[in-house]
Amino acid sequence: MPELPEVEALAEHLRTHALARPVARVDVASMTVLKTFDPPVSALVGRLVTGASRHGKFLDVELEDTQRSGAGPSTPLHLVVHLSRAGWLRWHDQASATPPKPGKGPLEFRVHLETVGGPGFDLTEAGTQKRLAVYLVDDPQQVPGVAKLGPDALAISRAEFGELLAGRTERLKTLLADQQVIAGIGNAYSDEILHVAKLSPFAAAGKLDTEAVDRLHTAMVGVLTEAVERAVGQDAARLKGEKRSGMRVHARTGLPCPVCGDTVREVSYAERSFQYCPTCQTQGRALADRRLSRLVK
Repeated sequence: MPELPEVEALAEHLRTHALARPVARVDVASMTVLKTFDPPVSALVGRLVTGASRHGKFLDVELEDTQRSGAGPSTPLHLVVHLSRAGWLRWHDQASATPPKPGKGPLEFRVHLETVGGPGFDLTEAGTQKRLAVYLVDDPQQVPGVAKLGPDALAISRAEFGELLAGRTERLKTLLADQQVIAGIGNAYSDEILHVAKLSPFAAAGKLDTEAVDRLHTAMVGVLTEAVERAVGQDAARLKGEKRSGMRVHARTGLPCPVCGDTVREVSYAERSFQYCPTCQTQGRALADRRLSRLVK
């Protein structure tokens, strides 16, 4: 799943390539991807892209009607996108002018800029679980997922972070990936943050001492900042590979930890798994793997 660094890089890519370009046409290849109906997507045609930003893991493309007659500025529209687990944004310099056929291939949504068949971007989704979501709204806060977001992981101060953790009973792994608690972190970067902080994924958030909270906040800011710096400026098509190349423990089960050399272990659940280093994070103890435990029973 694209997380804070990748979504920030995609926003920067759009700020570099799409800004000040008008929408020529919008193709909706899957009606299930569109979660709003008023205003219709046809309202985007003729509007200029005036900004691209991020709310947690949501991408926000701002578009203004610069040709509107009458007094006062127009209200911008926001094309808000959640890429979910298998979605992606692909920039194109020249797309097919032929409208896509619904249900054919991974293409879900296409925006033509300047001219039909010219530059623009596609929203695609691999696999059969179609969860990519597109919203067209006057205000990003009208998107339920955006309205419920906790503070951004790169904006929360150490003092605010300590207050947020105080008294909470969740495991750190669960808390870091909960968008209503902290926005922007998912499965991959929570693994990386906990490894750098030398904390167990199963540690209770509210039981950390001051020094551990310091380490966790420093690791969170450091890991995400480093990932953003690595991702921004990369071609959108190469971002996924760049994300994998920078991982220390995530998706590295069975490989040596780059810090201590111990074997990276995994804990598996029904739909996902996480990785950690026993020596660095759990004082050498192996955490119970739910999938293995069921097999043993």
